[in-house]
Amino acid sequence: MDMMRKEIAICTRLLVDVDILEYSGHISSRLPSGDEFLIQPVDDVRSNLEPSRLLVVGLDGHVIDGDGKPPAETAIHAEIYKARPEVNAVAHFHHDPTTMFSMVKARPLVAMKNHAVRWSEGIPIHIDASHISSVEQGQELVRTLGESNALLLRGHGEVVVAENIKALFADIVHFVENAKALADAALLGEIVPLTKEDLVKFEATFDREKHARKLWSYYTVTAANKGVIPAEWLG
Repeated sequence: MDMMRKEIAICTRLLVDVDILEYSGHISSRLPSGDEFLIQPVDDVRSNLEPSRLLVVGLDGHVIDGDGKPPAETAIHAEIYKARPEVNAVAHFHHDPTTMFSMVKARPLVAMKNHAVRWSEGIPIHIDASHISSVEQGQELVRTLGESNALLLRGHGEVVVAENIKALFADIVHFVENAKALADAALLGEIVPLTKEDLVKFEATFDREKHARKLWSYYTVTAANKGVIPAEWLG
């Protein structure tokens, strides 16, 4: 659990450093037991999150161990973990340049870059723009998510899911990159998204685990050099 705690804290600080996570939003990771997960207390500052501060929370949303209250939208994490046993890491964040794709007609967030293969089945938009703070709202979000690996919350933010924290971090970086690429390309002219065939070809050559490790190494070392995370956390 110590390594998992450290990875969540690192991931959170990295996302703040690259201007994806700010004063709000949260990262979680399912514990090996399967029915508990780690998540930060609602009031802890994301840019200074310590591994020891993470709460152990049950799938019913109640704190099992730790000091503090979980985020108001803990139901997002709990209900996804209940419904998707292959998911072991969840992020909810509010990145306005990406969220804007939930605010316009006839401009869906489609695959522009090859790493968007992760969302080749589409990125649904959840129409409830309020805080997802109840079990019922969490269950509605899960129905919108379906088998997808990300969704947009209308006028609110994003949810991204993955198999572990390192993969989650890579996915978030690429999710935001893809949205920016689409916004930029649309300014130049008619967009040309990658096709299903394009993505299938890319996936056949792609080592997801290796790529996640590569991104994690680059961003963590860079962040340690800047003092964003303690160098000893990289050991």
